[in-house]
Amino acid sequence: MPRTNPARRRALTDAAISLLVSDGVHGLTHRSAERAAGLPAGTASNYFRNREELLVAAAERILELHLEEMDRVNTDAVREGADRAPDLAELIGISLETASSSLRDRYLAIFELVLESRRRPALATAMSRLAGGAAAFTGDQHALLGLDLPPRAAPMLITLYGAALFALVTSPSDAGVPSAHELARALVAGTLATTVDAGRGTDRGPEEPSTGPVERRADGGDGVSPTV
Repeated sequence: MPRTNPARRRALTDAAISLLVSDGVHGLTHRSAERAAGLPAGTASNYFRNREELLVAAAERILELHLEEMDRVNTDAVREGADRAPDLAELIGISLETASSSLRDRYLAIFELVLESRRRPALATAMSRLAGGAAAFTGDQHALLGLDLPPRAAPMLITLYGAALFALVTSPSDAGVPSAHELARALVAGTLATTVDAGRGTDRGPEEPSTGPVERRADGGDGVSPTV
């Protein structure tokens, strides 16, 4: 029967995330996770029957950390930005910048898990939960903030955000990838132009969609960036 010591389980999953970053998915085993966590040999098998269970647990731990971080970011945003309407491109730029710098290791681990999930059904299900949880969280925050986006804008923003983040996280510093804020402005402008045009059909009006501040709802909510 699997052990239920939360501290040891967390130590193993945190070690697994670090190993995904440093050694890739093939460097993560029960024994390597035990060594990285400073735990005796055989500990990991008490919590995870096989390697796939360990990978799934790492994905679930990443989602837990991700939601904790986003909750903290949102609290700060509401506290610091209550006096102005949110600028969607600015918010996404800040999110991309943070994700590709202080949270870079977490996203490297996610990318390793995404690729491995193509070969492991249980891991694919866990990664689907991770993506679904992040998307639902983003949608809830957009509704809270009163961000008036076309229906197809959110999934498009999330998809483009993931592509931009992959480029920022995996490319060498001299690769010439645009900055987080440049990418944010481009993906917001492109998304709004595409989804607004789709909503209008072929009769495009004379005005271009704005990427500036988005009007806040009367309840005073403030904004967060789309997340992966």
